Amino acid sequence: MSTPTILLIVFAISLIGAVMAYRRASTLAAAQATQLHSRPVYHASYVACWATIPSLLLLAAWLITAPILISTDIRAKIPEETLAQSELTEGLAYGIVESLGSGLRVLPADERETVTDQTPVKDLSALLRKRGVPVASAGADWMVPLAVELNALQVISRWVMTIAVIVLAGFGAGWGYKKIAPRLRARNSVEGVVRGALIAASSIAILTTIGIVFSMLFETVDFFSRISPAEFFFGTVWEPRFSAAGSTGSAGSFGFIPLLAGTLYIGAVAMLIAVPIGLFAAIYMAEYAKNRSRSVVKPLLEVLAGIPTIVYGFFALVTVGPFLRDLSTEINGLVTGNYSSFIQAQSVLTAGLVMAIMLIPFVSSLSDDIITSVPRSLRDGSLGLGATRSETIKKVVLPAALPGIVSALLLTASRAIGETMIVVLAAGVAANLTLDPFQPMTTITVKIVAQLTGDLEFDSPQTLVAFALGMTLFVITLCLNIYALYIVRKYKEQYE
Repeated sequence: MSTPTILLIVFAISLIGAVMAYRRASTLAAAQATQLHSRPVYHASYVACWATIPSLLLLAAWLITAPILISTDIRAKIPEETLAQSELTEGLAYGIVESLGSGLRVLPADERETVTDQTPVKDLSALLRKRGVPVASAGADWMVPLAVELNALQVISRWVMTIAVIVLAGFGAGWGYKKIAPRLRARNSVEGVVRGALIAASSIAILTTIGIVFSMLFETVDFFSRISPAEFFFGTVWEPRFSAAGSTGSAGSFGFIPLLAGTLYIGAVAMLIAVPIGLFAAIYMAEYAKNRSRSVVKPLLEVLAGIPTIVYGFFALVTVGPFLRDLSTEINGLVTGNYSSFIQAQSVLTAGLVMAIMLIPFVSSLSDDIITSVPRSLRDGSLGLGATRSETIKKVVLPAALPGIVSALLLTASRAIGETMIVVLAAGVAANLTLDPFQPMTTITVKIVAQLTGDLEFDSPQTLVAFALGMTLFVITLCLNIYALYIVRKYKEQYE
């Protein structure tokens, strides 16, 4: 029985138990209203919790542990000569066994019964291919008995799991129904379950962050055990060399400064363009625009936020970059008579300009929501004292909204720092160290992708450096968040 079917049965049992519990609690409430501790709906929820939570926990534990135990048992029966070669060979052999076992479940019952431990692998493969099941051609005859055993173990495990989960759901519903009584503190139990679910949900962000940090931390430590941290953090040349396996040649140069400079430079250009435009647009929509104009302008701005970044990259590559290059050619020709371009199609300016277009809706939409949340009484008080609308915005509204605006700008800056596709297509992948905005540069995220592209193993500095870059970028954004939080707390004011 499939997992969705099991879940459907468990929820059906839970629903039936909840309805029965509600009716019984309602009967008790009618007979002994003064003695009933919790309302009938809490008794129904109490029974539903007993029916679903233990059975779902058992289902999750079974789905996690059963495949591991079955895989361990089957791998232990793989011939010694295969196990002695390498882990890759063992994994490939088990993958073929697993595909044969999966194919057996597709076959009709009469054909499945014809497959025994003595069936040659070529006959079984031909039978499966006839049924449209893709099977690797590198199988051996010893794989057939293991495939038959694997299939049998999986079928048995699935049926035992189904019976156990359904029985536990029924037992839980019956247990909860039996516990219903006038003084049962069903509400306390249900609220405890809800509290636990909320704590688990709120813990996901923390656990995810911890997992991300530790997944990068160990690989970063491994990288710095091979490459000096001083060479990484203070190096000005980025030229990692992917040498052949077993080669003792130079690992190349891993200078971090060109990547950091490109990240900050492109992000600064984008923010320099996006922040004024987005902030002015937010002020117009919140303070000056009529409702009819606002209902048109704001959705049009927010359309930009829904465009995939790869589309912005194509726009930069095909339109913006060539336009800036041709424009610089014409300007240079008119000024000096030499019709040569001083702006390259892939440059910091191109990437920053296109990225700014992408960031404008983030600044405008978030700032607009923050500005409109400022209490109307502050505006009325300022206008009542004789201040103009522009003075009210500058002296009252914007200071009141400053903490929220800083948060919006922080979110925008984080988006700019983490952007990849626009930089690849609009600024190139050259790790240059220059102050010229008309030259190509690259960012940290682009090099992380470049170092992890392809079928690679994390056993060389050329691949491990991606984790060092990711960890460094994480620390930079963390420091940015801490500083922004300091700014918000420093200037935050409470308005009644």
